[in-house]
Amino acid sequence: MQTTMRALVLKQHGSLDALEVIADRPLPRATNGHVVIRVRASSFNYHDVFTMKGMPDIKVPLPVVIGLDMAGEVHEIAADVTGWNIGERVLVNPLNKTKGLMGEMLDGGMAEYCLVAADQLLRMPDRVTFEQAAALPVAYGTAHRMFFTHNTIAKGERVIVLGASGGVGTGCVLLAKMAGCEVIACASSAAKLKRLKEIGADHVIHYQDVDWSKWAIEKFGKPQRRTYEGGVDVVVNFTGGDTWVPSLRCLKRGGKLLVCGATAGFDPKEDLRYIWSFELKVIGSNSFYDENLVALMDMIAAGELQPLIDTVLPLADAKEGVRLIQDREVIGKVIVTP
Repeated sequence: MQTTMRALVLKQHGSLDALEVIADRPLPRATNGHVVIRVRASSFNYHDVFTMKGMPDIKVPLPVVIGLDMAGEVHEIAADVTGWNIGERVLVNPLNKTKGLMGEMLDGGMAEYCLVAADQLLRMPDRVTFEQAAALPVAYGTAHRMFFTHNTIAKGERVIVLGASGGVGTGCVLLAKMAGCEVIACASSAAKLKRLKEIGADHVIHYQDVDWSKWAIEKFGKPQRRTYEGGVDVVVNFTGGDTWVPSLRCLKRGGKLLVCGATAGFDPKEDLRYIWSFELKVIGSNSFYDENLVALMDMIAAGELQPLIDTVLPLADAKEGVRLIQDREVIGKVIVTP
């Protein structure tokens, strides 16, 4: 009987050297309210880099198997769990209702097997692959909630996406195009801009070479205080830092600044004059829920959405996936197939 498994384990906070693929992680057993899944695909998010390095005021129980997003097959079911069968294909909502995020506060998906609370499971449609499903939760779930749950975009609107080449960014580009928006994608290399064009972005901007806020004003006109002319309708900004005021500057009267993170700094310089003068709306969006993930899988099954997957790696090379995310060398998602 198998008692151990392979897993990517974070032993202490630090650099990539703190991560190791081991072969003797104890195989989890199903406890009350839980199932064990055989992980078939797991994806990285920049959150995994934050977990690796350590975050202020968040005490991670080390050692821990990282990886928030995962999809697989039900392998073992606790006696008190009903409604599930061995072998069913499932996507896991990584938010455990009592302990927090998988891959941070408890073992995550970068392993051959994972213990998961039964209420975190979502059935996968037949036409959705494990790799597609594993790409969804944090990145696409965040984008879907920000756009559709909060009803922040509409057909014909102009939408700027900052950091458009990452998981959330590519999700925003694809979903905004599905909604009929005119999408302006900002990224940091010619290769990334080319790929963003290929997946539907109407305009692409190399933000290291071009002032994207000034570009938008020159392209669409200076926002007017007394009319609704000029500027863009929406800026998706999960970077923060020195991108904040430029985001305000190019929004039209009544425009929306959407915020779901702050990868470049959570305490940016502010200019309230833009907010009151142009009646701007700053709309925060946090996390995602089952309905977002179900809706996304239905989109894939219907052929309406194809998550952008940059690289698929075996578990033995999982640490390279963290490096690719950390060094921002990917366009879309990095998937590991344990």
